[in-house]
Amino acid sequence: MERAFLVLLFRKGNTFLARLPAPTRQETPTGIRTQMFHTLAARTPADPDYPARVRELTLMQRVLDGTLYDVLPNAFHDEKTPSGDYVPLRERRPSVRYNICREVVERSVGMLFGEGRFPELASPDRATAKALARLARESFWQSRMAEAAFRGSIGSVALILRVLRGRVFVECLPGTYLTPEYDPEAPDVLLRLTEARKVTGRALCRLGYDIPRDDEGAMFWFRREWGLEAETWYLPQRVGDAREGRPPVVDAARTVPHPLGFVPAVWIENLPGGESPDGLCTFRPAIETQIEIEYLLSQGGRALKYASDPLLMIREPAGADNELVRSAGNALVVSEKGDAKLLEIGGTATSALLEMVRALREWTLEVIHGDRSSADKLTAAQSGKALELLNAPLISLADRLRGSYGQHGLLELARMVARASHIVPLRISGVETRDLSPEISLRWHGWFSQTEGDKLQQAQAVTTLTAGRVLSRETATGAVAGVFDVEDVPAELVRIAREAAAGPGKQKD
Repeated sequence: MERAFLVLLFRKGNTFLARLPAPTRQETPTGIRTQMFHTLAARTPADPDYPARVRELTLMQRVLDGTLYDVLPNAFHDEKTPSGDYVPLRERRPSVRYNICREVVERSVGMLFGEGRFPELASPDRATAKALARLARESFWQSRMAEAAFRGSIGSVALILRVLRGRVFVECLPGTYLTPEYDPEAPDVLLRLTEARKVTGRALCRLGYDIPRDDEGAMFWFRREWGLEAETWYLPQRVGDAREGRPPVVDAARTVPHPLGFVPAVWIENLPGGESPDGLCTFRPAIETQIEIEYLLSQGGRALKYASDPLLMIREPAGADNELVRSAGNALVVSEKGDAKLLEIGGTATSALLEMVRALREWTLEVIHGDRSSADKLTAAQSGKALELLNAPLISLADRLRGSYGQHGLLELARMVARASHIVPLRISGVETRDLSPEISLRWHGWFSQTEGDKLQQAQAVTTLTAGRVLSRETATGAVAGVFDVEDVPAELVRIAREAAAGPGKQKD
């Protein structure tokens, strides 16, 4: 069980709640670290020029991409080396891939920012709400946030805000090679975000840098930094020069100053409980079981191939000196004391293997709160509430991700745009926009689309509460706005009042 301390910090009259990890003990030689994932991790080269978190995030990214086994030299069918030595299973790449970790990530992202689930950016100021809704559509914020949730599942991700000629652009960068720095007097204010990664000279040539041909295979540090006043780029620096302590040189041609006065970036930690600046990986507890499933399925496929071509065993003396041909039309003649048998594999072993795989899958999804529902078990259309109960574990995971990518991601991005509108004019849908209100909140929709029966029950409940003066008409209309695609609640209330004043069956223009 992970231990941590919660500490209250007081800075300039503000109170902050900080989480400090407890001192960790050295890992023992036994346990999960001695399993196959540890073997693969040990084979993955570690770069001492990077901090330790880069290696951990890189390993998680390999699991997500399905490239974890690339460090193994042999394919699964390579049972022997050219010299005839047996190749252990741990030295072979599995032939069957079942990336259950990626499956859980994709389903959780769909539950978080899928079609019909993207939250509404609400504000008491109607102009701000309309402007943000238009901006979210034209800047594809739904796609950007889905990309951020997918990339950030390994631990962290960053959203970069750019205002170019008044237009707003959002870029998503994985947090592997990024390092955030916060104000010690205000731990929630980002002072600097630095990117530092190694690239080849050939890659720098593709980025437009003038690298000598002899240095195309050399390694360089690529650096850039987002600060309070500028996006600062640095000239590529040889790795050897950096090791000697030579400071990087600013690339004045690519450096872009900005008048915002804040870092135009949002740093997102995936799940609570990680070691700052990274959150917990979504699928970390499932990696070992995924590896076990993939090797079991690979072994099962290997067994089925052997079963389709049984091995012939002959006990001497056989009485046949000619070459043996195994076929239905060829008779095998043996002596009186001889014997011949076909060594086959029974089907019970394959069935047991598949049952084991199903059990491992169920246990894994239970541990990481994945989707355990099955379409085979749904015999009829289900209400939205029934589907929520069926997918309760996945909803529990998505609900925690709402805090990370909603409150600390999308909401911070929207407030950053509002702050920028007070400094530089923004062009949203071709209209110049200024002074957006920072009072912004997220209004999430239901987890599942409601059936017609669900809509009727909700409408009846709202009507009863409104007639009993428990809810105001504005609150009631806002409660069902998402269900009936009402974008502008105040305008809808005006139309309702107009129709009521016109009388039954009439409407004033």
